[in-house]
Amino acid sequence: MFNQPLFLKTLSRFAVELPAPYDVEPVLSEFTENVTAILGLSGSGVIAVKDGRLSFVTASGAPYEALERTQEQYQRGPCQQAIDTGKPVAVTDVRREQHRWPEYAETARRVGVAGVVGVPMRVGDIVFGALNVYGHTARQWSTEDLDVAAVLASVATGYIVNSSKVEQLQQVNEQLQQALSSRVLIEQAKGITAERHGVPVGDAFLRMRDYARSNNAALGAVAESIINDGLRV
Repeated sequence: MFNQPLFLKTLSRFAVELPAPYDVEPVLSEFTENVTAILGLSGSGVIAVKDGRLSFVTASGAPYEALERTQEQYQRGPCQQAIDTGKPVAVTDVRREQHRWPEYAETARRVGVAGVVGVPMRVGDIVFGALNVYGHTARQWSTEDLDVAAVLASVATGYIVNSSKVEQLQQVNEQLQQALSSRVLIEQAKGITAERHGVPVGDAFLRMRDYARSNNAALGAVAESIINDGLRV
């Protein structure tokens, strides 16, 4: 039986946190702790696909990080199968699966993990990672277990996807700010150059542009040198 109060609290916190800025790594680290407690298991982790390969994201402790790192190193394991098929992969005792995932099964034996479920994280038809949950003992995974794990995988997906969108928006804002600052400098430099040479502002801009091209320099950098260093063009 899963921990329903904590499950609902986790979903509620997700709804509150998502619109606000957050750092995805510590959020997911704490999230995996909640996943473990909700399902009454020993650990959990998140792995993503980057450039076509499994890439470790976070885990709730050293033994589970070791399992995630094993999948990352050898590119096979329950989560790889979940990602490939787009369906949850439930394993009663992964220590008995040496024929499928020899390295992963050996790591599981070494760190004391038996029951494993890999749940795909997806946006539409694109599967970009998996939420993995672990138990110390062999476990017959119930439909309820898999349903709750699937909801939690969707929460992890939301955190990752939203974080990516926020980062993209921040990058765009930074680029716009840089472009605006550069434009202000260029306008100031045009005025200085026009006054120095007694030419129209349009001609001053042409001088700056030609200088930048001849010296393989950015126009903004030329403008900054005109203003701060007395560069004459």
